[in-house]
Amino acid sequence: MSGDEPYARHNGLVLLLAILASAIATPGLIFYGLRILIRARSRYEARGLAAATALFAWAATTGLYGWGLLKLAITDDYSEDRACNAVTGGRLAGYDPSFLPLELRCLTTDGRSVPAVVPSYFNPTLLALAIGATALTVAAFWTSRCSTSTFLRDLRS
Repeated sequence: MSGDEPYARHNGLVLLLAILASAIATPGLIFYGLRILIRARSRYEARGLAAATALFAWAATTGLYGWGLLKLAITDDYSEDRACNAVTGGRLAGYDPSFLPLELRCLTTDGRSVPAVVPSYFNPTLLALAIGATALTVAAFWTSRCSTSTFLRDLRS
């Protein structure tokens, strides 16, 4: 936040583009994961199951982030002001928006910064989903590499 804009909000264009990207990516990841899962089930492949699980975890992560962005987008000035006044006790001095972690912090006249609008459980849940999705992606990659090397070893003999 700059000093000349104490009541700055999230950039509307960035917010809109991120919501649009999330709205496209979430169902895309789900459908791609389902496609891989159906193929893996018919062939009983562990690497397909691991890849599909990783894609579902990323879909949950992008969907949750998109929901948080949408919540910020539909919150108008009056609602933000009311929420900030409720948590600051009427000593609102400005806003401090952030995309990562996703939050709108209310600045008080005594210099404190208090989160509002975005639920307190949102960012820890998003972090847990992102860590889980990353771990599942690494596991899917590792499973794929092991399956490929075993396949190539069997081919040589």
